[in-house]
Amino acid sequence: MEDNLQVTLKGNFLLAMPALADPNFYRTVTCISEHNSEGALGIVINRMTSSLTGKDIFDELNIEHIPGADSIPVYIGGPVHTGEIFILHSAPFTWRGCFMITRNLAMSNTMDILQAIAGGNGPMSYIIALGCAGWGPGQLESEIKDNSWLTCSVSEDIIFKLPAEIRWEETVKKMGIDPALLSATAGHA
Repeated sequence: MEDNLQVTLKGNFLLAMPALADPNFYRTVTCISEHNSEGALGIVINRMTSSLTGKDIFDELNIEHIPGADSIPVYIGGPVHTGEIFILHSAPFTWRGCFMITRNLAMSNTMDILQAIAGGNGPMSYIIALGCAGWGPGQLESEIKDNSWLTCSVSEDIIFKLPAEIRWEETVKKMGIDPALLSATAGHA
């Protein structure tokens, strides 16, 4: 008998286990934006690029911006579609390309939200990311079974209120786990 139930990880964090060797994901926290039978898509929320700011993106797209734009960080959202911009954000959720992840978190990637952010009129909380993380059908589920990832519910506080460099450790602690006790080797019962 075929099991038609699809467990979705949409609205969850993926935390890279210490043994995950892929340098794109070492000690990353990824917000899963979509997960269905066709695969999964997420945005890494704890890796920033040191070479770009919001000003660079706005200049590249010829969007007028307020003087503070050069202090807007740009995140490395993942190794897929690295030339595309993804914005994780809080309310409002009225942007043209707004895609809800949870009741309080959405992802958008249209010009209207970029123009609003550039003008200082965007969402109260947001992350601008270049690229995303993607998995084909069944790939993420297989990686979780292989002990590459931990999962837990998304926390807007972790995304928007904590410094990027402590988000992995603080998410592990939020799960009730001492980060120092995470093993780099998988065990299966």
